[in-house]
Amino acid sequence: MADTMMIKIVFSGGLELLFGNERNQSVLIPPFVPSDNSTHSSLSSSSSTPSSYNDTRSTGETKAADLEYLIYHLRDHLLKERPELFMENGTIRPGILVLINNTDWELEGEGSYQLCNNDEIVFISTLHGG
Repeated sequence: MADTMMIKIVFSGGLELLFGNERNQSVLIPPFVPSDNSTHSSLSSSSSTPSSYNDTRSTGETKAADLEYLIYHLRDHLLKERPELFMENGTIRPGILVLINNTDWELEGEGSYQLCNNDEIVFISTLHGG
């Protein structure tokens, strides 16, 4: 089994502004992650800046890497500003459409979807001012 999985990430609809104005990114994550979604020891192909948002510590228990973990990973390692516009109550904020390999995440189990190498996860903000 591979030591890491590459996940392609796409931000759209203005959401990319929260992630350094980078629309397309890739992250490397391990196939097994802390069950409490702690990201302090995970790998990332992008920013390795220590997280100011990660206030949990791993309990030592692991689970297969899932979309819920990826959301925390993105928040802790790639998000540049305003985390409240990306996450709310431990999940994606309402108004953000999430696609897993071009399929609505609600059809794939939302956060419990187990990630696979080379998955493409797209986040699209549907909220616009006016």
